[in-house]
Amino acid sequence: MAKTILITGCSSGLGAHAARTLHKRSGWRVLASCRRTEDAERLRAEGFDCVVLDIANEESRAAGFQDALALSDGRLDAIFNNAGYGLPGAAEDIPVEALREIFETNVFGLHDLTRRAVAVMRAQGHGRIVQHSSALGRVPLRWRAAYTASKHAVEGLTDTLRIELRGSGIHVSTLNTGPATSNFRINSIPHFERWVTWENSALADQYRASLVRHLYEDTGRAPFQVDEAAVTARLIHAIESPRPKARYLITGATWIVETARRVLPQSGLDWLVSRY
Repeated sequence: MAKTILITGCSSGLGAHAARTLHKRSGWRVLASCRRTEDAERLRAEGFDCVVLDIANEESRAAGFQDALALSDGRLDAIFNNAGYGLPGAAEDIPVEALREIFETNVFGLHDLTRRAVAVMRAQGHGRIVQHSSALGRVPLRWRAAYTASKHAVEGLTDTLRIELRGSGIHVSTLNTGPATSNFRINSIPHFERWVTWENSALADQYRASLVRHLYEDTGRAPFQVDEAAVTARLIHAIESPRPKARYLITGATWIVETARRVLPQSGLDWLVSRY
């Protein structure tokens, strides 16, 4: 019998690549979720079992999760919490309402689905939970305060959950992705335009010289950037290995910042990340 995995955020990017790869891989049945009905219909036309699940909406999360379980006769062997978005901008320019909104998706929605998955997996006696975090879940980076805060919260929840589930048959892993091929930058632009009035910021000149150019201009591949396949490969290890890792450091940038946070004093780490 094929194992089932629920993947969130499958309309494009890393979620879509993971879903398509596992859909073709022997032994897995993919339950793909998308926020928009039209994206779900498109994936169904490709042969996917797909549900509509808006991770930022409590009712949609509950309904989408139950729809996924109905497709799999109540079985859930793995969940990959991939859905999330970025909100660029300096910390002092991020309104509280914007922070609440990004946490609703990146933290609260992820946590809600995780709790629902844990309940199913406890009844089964086994399961794999994979949370999509970031190098920014380990260190901060200028212009990324909202996203960094949300991923630090995910790290804290996930590390605690992993300890609490020891011996339960449920394994918990974190994917710490650095620069990867996706629509992440483009998808963050509407959130930036909605919430950040950068022209009125005390840092307007810095925005103009740095962040705005980076957002709106295609500057090519970032240093250490990897393609989607590198992320999916770690996901496969996390859900198939008899001994999955607690944390997967993906891209050279992630390895560098993880090493730096362990060996450098705080002042040295601050200097290093401020150079980017």
